[in-house]
Amino acid sequence: MPRRRWFRFRPWEAVFAVPIGVLSVMLFRGCADFAILHPTTYVIDVPGATPKDLPVPGPGGTVEVFVQRTPGCGGRDPAAYVLRFCGNGERAEDAIGAELQRWARFPVEVWAENHPGYGRSSTPCTLSSLAPAALAAYDALAHLAAHKPIFVTGISLGTTDALYVAANRPVDGLILHNPPPLRELIVGAYAGGVMKLLAPAVSRQVPADLDSMTNARRSRSPAVFLLADHDTVVPPKFQKMVYDAYAGPKRRIDLHHAGHNTPVYGAAEQQLQAEMDWLWNTAILADQAAPKR
Repeated sequence: MPRRRWFRFRPWEAVFAVPIGVLSVMLFRGCADFAILHPTTYVIDVPGATPKDLPVPGPGGTVEVFVQRTPGCGGRDPAAYVLRFCGNGERAEDAIGAELQRWARFPVEVWAENHPGYGRSSTPCTLSSLAPAALAAYDALAHLAAHKPIFVTGISLGTTDALYVAANRPVDGLILHNPPPLRELIVGAYAGGVMKLLAPAVSRQVPADLDSMTNARRSRSPAVFLLADHDTVVPPKFQKMVYDAYAGPKRRIDLHHAGHNTPVYGAAEQQLQAEMDWLWNTAILADQAAPKR
């Protein structure tokens, strides 16, 4: 997610800096990419997980996912699948462990995706590549799942991927943690000082595919939202915008005294586990009721 960047100018410098800055945004696309995406590519070992490189139609290259089954499978084939989209400062190598722990009692196989340009994902590291890479990961998983339920989870930037997938593909349930409406966030929360002039142009560089407000209105899958009330990266009012826009059945967990990167634990984790039972039972009942192919 975007980090606050403070710019201080002497009065005489502002005379030159402001028009130059505005002109730069107008002329050079990619300002939003630079402000939002912060990829890392160093090697992270993930014992027990299997890496896969999936081709990405459109921008080209591949997207890397890590795959591992929970203890709940007990050596059997999974009954369902989980597709995890990472936050901006997160890697799939770390995220898969968190998902395995959270879903440990369920018989699922977890897929965690590295954003384009992160890890070994060779697809160009741009905002416009996020949605095609997310669909590539989902479509590969759906082909393997053979109509078994698929749950999609995301944190922060990863929720934009998750909502895009949910708006364009069948998803059996969502877990969305600290969701940002990127365009509204850039203009409303990061537009102080000189950035007030630049923010509208930067926000327009966010691809329509990543418009979480629109995608939330188009999504109909059951969803659980985790909203941190002391988040300074995605302030609560912006998270609530996405929650309020969401059209499908939804449940909300308020994370009290929690910042953007505060882990979910204690009573909040217990509540989340209960809501995961709701997602699971809804998906399994729907799967049992569906006509057999």
